[in-house]
Amino acid sequence: VFAVSKKVHTTRSQAQGIFTEDDTQIVVLDTPGLINASKVKRHQLERSLLVDPWISVREADLVLVVVDVSDRWTRNKLGFEVLSCLAQNQHIPAALVLNKVDLLKNKSMLLDITVELTEGIVNGKKLEVRSAVQRFCEWESGDVEVGVTSPCPRVPGVKSGTAFASPAALPNEGLCKEDLRKLRDKQGWPCFQDVFMLSAIDSEEVETLKRYLVVGAKPGPWKYHSGVLTDQSPEEICTSAVRERLLEYLPQEVPYNVSQTVEMWHENDNGALDIMVKLYVTKENHLKMLIGQGGHMIGRIAREAGQDLMNVFRCEVKLKLSVKMKK
Repeated sequence: VFAVSKKVHTTRSQAQGIFTEDDTQIVVLDTPGLINASKVKRHQLERSLLVDPWISVREADLVLVVVDVSDRWTRNKLGFEVLSCLAQNQHIPAALVLNKVDLLKNKSMLLDITVELTEGIVNGKKLEVRSAVQRFCEWESGDVEVGVTSPCPRVPGVKSGTAFASPAALPNEGLCKEDLRKLRDKQGWPCFQDVFMLSAIDSEEVETLKRYLVVGAKPGPWKYHSGVLTDQSPEEICTSAVRERLLEYLPQEVPYNVSQTVEMWHENDNGALDIMVKLYVTKENHLKMLIGQGGHMIGRIAREAGQDLMNVFRCEVKLKLSVKMKK
């Protein structure tokens, strides 16, 4: 139900995904990546990209920090904004998720990455290489037992920030200059409760993480009916599916400059959906790239986004896309 892409800023605002298993319901808060105010201003990005991640963390019972281990430029260090967010919310448990391990040829590097991103400490204990190797083998075989672990002690030298008083509050307001300086010198976070190594395309490995979330769920009333998958409206799911394909097939800045309007949404007597979405661009060359030779590109996007919608809504979907220059 969420757009997925290799490009940055795929997620533009907070959205919720819900999965219910027996008597337990888990609400996953999908957020934009953490960025700073200067990037928002420089690239004229929506304010939601700056504020929504911090609001989501404040609402969460558990924070999952997902790291792409196939990216050699970013896998050995947590970003400053991530560290700052963790430091200001140390009362909220956090776990490290190393994703795309299937793309890492040298699996022994996972241990080095884990040590760097945790500063060699997991759940308040020093990480031992031998136990880490054994645990990774257990993860691979699916035999690992998961459960809720106790919180890690506060990071020495960094004050824990308080929750924001309002959604308009800015990131880093809970840290003094000295705290911020210390965070800039840090590479990892020593307060993760657990570390998971997985490939998101491997259902068994994902199931292990899901089981961890279910076991750690807190008692309380469900927020949604058991049949609900997301808090997004059907129209939002549709535009998200289209945006995912735009990001996948259009180069550089082009997909970010395409806006959408759902012009028609009609359910037939047989339960099939007829959907018409109009795409707006501001440049002639963007228009040509989006349409493609003989309408090949726009047709491909419509077909694949339509299939995604059929998978979500579990009914026949006829998606029609049209393109127009925005005045």
